[in-house]
Amino acid sequence: MKRSGPLFTLLAGLLLALFMLSLNVTEGTRSTSTGSESSGDVVSASPTPTASPPSGKPSPSPSPSPSKTAVPNADYAGRTDDDSSAVAVTLRDGKAVAYFCDGKDQESWLKGDVKADGSMRLTGQNGNVLTGELKGKQIRGTVDMGQRKYGFTADKAVKPSGLYRATATVRGAEVDGGWIVLPSGQQVGILNRAGKPSPAPRIDPETGVVTVDGQQLTAEPVTP
Repeated sequence: MKRSGPLFTLLAGLLLALFMLSLNVTEGTRSTSTGSESSGDVVSASPTPTASPPSGKPSPSPSPSPSKTAVPNADYAGRTDDDSSAVAVTLRDGKAVAYFCDGKDQESWLKGDVKADGSMRLTGQNGNVLTGELKGKQIRGTVDMGQRKYGFTADKAVKPSGLYRATATVRGAEVDGGWIVLPSGQQVGILNRAGKPSPAPRIDPETGVVTVDGQQLTAEPVTP
């Protein structure tokens, strides 16, 4: 009995030491595992910040780019700066036709496009060119007749003022007449008989009726 007492005491101490060692290892493992899980929860719970408009104030939509408006349809008539001739211009759907006439033997029909800003460059036979710009209720520009340039101002015309033309065959001859009826009521025109120009007879501004060599013709408003 005296020999086994110390042996049992030694074994008990060893067992107690082993138990305490295993207990410490287990607790350390649990602590490490718990820390890792906790760290993972924090990362996954953090939301990604997103930009949002201020509450009650929606983001303004971009303003539409201004659109160009078409030049309105209208008729214009006036005289050259030197008062020697007349000019009429008719605008329809972005197109224009014009007539330059001195009422004697010089005339020109011109046509072309009108830009959204009211500017125009109209061309005719023999290289004749009308350049002008619509501002407000009048067209201001020049007519280049080759040998000479004429400045002009044409005001907006109200019927019966405007531009008229009549073509027909009278007594076997081709007849082509052009008339500008000014806002004052004055008429400026040329009548070509077989290509020979002469001052045109007066038309009825209300009906367009004109008598040429005893035959009645009807001058119609000119449009592009």
